[in-house]
Amino acid sequence: MMGSFLSRALMLTFGYAYPAYECFKTVDKNKPEIEQLVLWCQYWVLIALLTICERVSDAFISWLPLYGEAKLALFIYLRYPKTKGTTYIYNSFLRPYLAKHETEIDRNLLELRVKAREIAVVYWQKAVCHGQTMFFKILQYVSLTQPQPAQQQQHARDGQPLASFLPHHESSFEESAAEASSKPISSKLEAENANANANSPQKVSVIEGAVRVTCEKLRKIRGSANQ
Repeated sequence: MMGSFLSRALMLTFGYAYPAYECFKTVDKNKPEIEQLVLWCQYWVLIALLTICERVSDAFISWLPLYGEAKLALFIYLRYPKTKGTTYIYNSFLRPYLAKHETEIDRNLLELRVKAREIAVVYWQKAVCHGQTMFFKILQYVSLTQPQPAQQQQHARDGQPLASFLPHHESSFEESAAEASSKPISSKLEAENANANANSPQKVSVIEGAVRVTCEKLRKIRGSANQ
């Protein structure tokens, strides 16, 4: 039993590559023969169906002995001119089955096409709605994170103070600074008032002494005048 790699390589060579080259030479002729063109069309139809069936059979019966060799023998049987396997299988099995169910197959394909279009439209609408929602969310986020100078200018025109739309931390900072600046002034005023209150008794005592001296002088002058 040959290896799977070798059987696969031979199948690709004798089932696909060599028939494709022979088909090219037939089509490239100035006056290709109709029989040869029909034969090649039948061959590629069978190859397409075998490829579809191969994808399914490889998943279930590829473990059977001589599985790869059997596929290689089938491809050679279809292509070999003396056996005429393509003409026999196509005219005996495939053509009668397709001719009998052609109308049903066309109807099912049309329904499948319509359903596929409807599903595509539904998913497209969902994708558009989702994209619009995400776009508006992004715009809302950007508008909330960026500053609004126009609103600040409108508040200023309306006569509202700047502190009404400043952030809380900036206004609190200005209040603390104002309190700090007002404290030294008040303390200076209190100190001056205290000094004034402390010096006021001294000023009164000086004035009283001057009044007493003046009264004594007046008494002496009157006494000398009476004598």
